[in-house]
This record gives sequence, C-alpha cells and structure tokens, in this order.
Amino acid sequence: MKTQHNTVLITGGSAGIGFEIAKLFAQNGNQVIITGRNAERLQEAATQLENTTAIVSDISKPDDVNQLVERLQKEFPTLNVVINNAGRAFAYSLSADGINAAGKATEEITTNYLSVVSLTEKLLPLLKRQNEAAVVNVSSIVAFVPGSRTSTYSASKAALHSYTQALRYTLAADTAIKVFELMPPLVNTDFSQEIGGINGISPVVVAEALLEGLQQDTYEIHVGNTANLYKLFLSSPEEALLAMNNGR
Repeated sequence: MKTQHNTVLITGGSAGIGFEIAKLFAQNGNQVIITGRNAERLQEAATQLENTTAIVSDISKPDDVNQLVERLQKEFPTLNVVINNAGRAFAYSLSADGINAAGKATEEITTNYLSVVSLTEKLLPLLKRQNEAAVVNVSSIVAFVPGSRTSTYSASKAALHSYTQALRYTLAADTAIKVFELMPPLVNTDFSQEIGGINGISPVVVAEALLEGLQQDTYEIHVGNTANLYKLFLSSPEEALLAMNNGR
C-alpha cells in the first residue's frame, strides 16, 4: 500500500494515537481529514498539523455519520484511506455493585464496533472508485486476551477484530480495497490513564508501526507487546489471560 499522496480520514484524530497518525501522514505528503466530538480540541489539533482539515463529528450518532459521509463525498472525492480510530472505554470491575456494566458496554460497543461498521459501509462506494484504497481499524491487544478491568471494552475490540477479518476476506474477492488492523498494547494517552496508561508505549510508536505495516502490506499489525502476547495466546490461552491480568 502506498503511504504518500493519499486522502486519509482519521476518526478521533484530535489526540493520542489518532493525532500522531494524522501528524505522521500529513508530514508524508498526504491530505488528512480528522474528526472528533470536541470542536475546540479538534481545532487546536488541526493548527498543529500540515495539510489537515478538521470536521466536528461524533461517529456514534447516525446523523453525524450521514453528514460526514455527505461532506466527504462532495469535498474529498479522492478519499482512499479510512482509519477507524475513535474509541470509548471504561475501566471497572464486573463484580462492583451498581456499576451499570450494561450501560457502559452499550457505549463501548456503539463507538468501537457498530459505528465502525456503519461508517465503513457508507464509505465503501467512494473507496471502490479509487485505484488503491484501504480501511484501517484500530483494535487492541485485548481483542485477543481480555483485561479484567476493561472487560466490556475488550469484548468490543474482539467484535471489531472478527468484523475486520471478515471484511478483509470479503473485499479481497472483488475490490482493490485492503483491510488492515492496527493492534497496539497499552499506550500512554489521556484515553488510557485510568488503566495505567502512564506505563504504556508512546502513541508515536503506534503511528510509525502503522506506516510501516501499510508499506509492507502487513494486514494485522501487532505493535510492541501485542506480538508477544499473541504468541503466548496461541500456545496457551490460559497463561495469556493470566499474563494480561498480572497473574491474578
């Protein structure tokens, strides 16, 4: 997959992994579009980026998705890379009283999975018109092995992983659209502080891994410790679960 002269959409591009991906792609000669829910934060991010357009949009809201797709079709007809990065996560114990796990899971599933399915489906006709195109779904190490404090978030990423595999297989049959999955471990972002993100890797490392993965057509990009945990998971799912949860 080429990594220059693309028109790239990055959802959740105002901070963390999404911002670093936007920065790297913009510096490499791509036209970048970033979206986010917070207008002030989004515009602040855009001022720090080259070749970047900011669009306020909440991908968990169907009306926002429809408006975003309509604008992209009109203003960015050469769109050929969609990076589904926006996410929602809660850290809590399933055994805690009154935690409202179902409510939290609903938000996570909507943002991390169902919204990706919706936006991708609506953008496929535009992607199909390009000579080369790609969908990148930002998943996680927990798609393989769940974290006990991020149980429903882990489930949403497992769903995304399954969908990504099926989408890749389906689109390979009769389109030029390549489907990638970016699977980082714990990353040090504002998003992850509640679950110990200070101990995670830099989002810059994740962005660089994505660029390299695209260049090499590595469809499942295991960043950092994800590669090690995946190997352990293949040999012993039980040990991998213990390792993910610090032996507890």
